[in-house]
Amino acid sequence: MTTIAPLTGTADNAVEQLLDRAFGPDRHRRTAYLIRQGTAAIPHLSFAALDRDMLIGTIQCWPVQLVRDDGGSIPLVMVGPIAVEPTRQGEGIGQRLTHHAIRCAEQSDDAAAMMLIGDPEYYGRFFGFDATATARWRAPGPVEQRRLLARGTTPLAAGMLAPRLSTPA
Repeated sequence: MTTIAPLTGTADNAVEQLLDRAFGPDRHRRTAYLIRQGTAAIPHLSFAALDRDMLIGTIQCWPVQLVRDDGGSIPLVMVGPIAVEPTRQGEGIGQRLTHHAIRCAEQSDDAAAMMLIGDPEYYGRFFGFDATATARWRAPGPVEQRRLLARGTTPLAAGMLAPRLSTPA
């Protein structure tokens, strides 16, 4: 039986090893890593899928922002990576994790503007993400514009995606 638990209770090395198996060890070169560079995953929106005590999936959400060309910024929650143990893919584990993270975001008011880089047909059909608001967004690395997706209250603005770093008090 698969259970979903907060990712904070999972060893960091187990998560990293799963991400390597799911995406390959060169995953750190991807644009998504540049967008969230220097941030920490949002604990109340990051989860582990466990089969007994074995880690079989993860989802992490990150504080990012759209730095608007006309000034100011829009806080966003970046969804992903969503990783599932390769031998367990196709069982709906990633869908369960994603639905769970979105529900938790909605309950904590973090769902106002969520974004990810992914397949628009999949993420649109199952989770309501689309590229309507992202047409004039840019990323700090290569990205297919059609794969830059958002959901929630995201204004139509031009700008660059960047990490949302907390400022010291």
